[in-house]
Amino acid sequence: MSTAKGMAALPRNLLVLLVTAAVLLVLLLVINQPLQNTSAPQGIVSFQLAGTAEHARTIIRSWGAENLFWAKASLWLDFLFIPAYLLALLHLTRHFMQDRPGVRERTIARWVRALFLTAGVSDTTQNILLLNNFHPPGDTLTLYATICALVRYTGLALGIAGLVIIRASRRHPLVHS
Repeated sequence: MSTAKGMAALPRNLLVLLVTAAVLLVLLLVINQPLQNTSAPQGIVSFQLAGTAEHARTIIRSWGAENLFWAKASLWLDFLFIPAYLLALLHLTRHFMQDRPGVRERTIARWVRALFLTAGVSDTTQNILLLNNFHPPGDTLTLYATICALVRYTGLALGIAGLVIIRASRRHPLVHS
């Protein structure tokens, strides 16, 4: 199947959500560039996974006042990205389930949706924790933000793996004779 044919097969609302999520992701990646340094090799992701207040303080100091604005902007922009990727993934799950009538596929789809919703809630919680963890970073907020980040990444990874399983399962209903 060609890419153009595959894109045409996607419903318009799903395509709009995927493009919106992709544009916001690219914007987040661009904003993240000035935040990458030796203390924070992954930029804002390093701050999300800091784990301790001392590590978070080291990252914030390495950014300096000029890049602290970009760190906060990244977190605020993520509040727009969360519903975009969440809705796109939920619609993609529904789209993949259109020709999957099996009980196993429906069960996997329910788990996939739950994983994506968990990731979205965790991402939102993490952003709130991180926005409150700049002046000065505390061990509790930093640890909770790290746990939320790990829950989010795990939920997204397992959810996407579930989508692969759904997509790889049989494409046509079994014919009963």
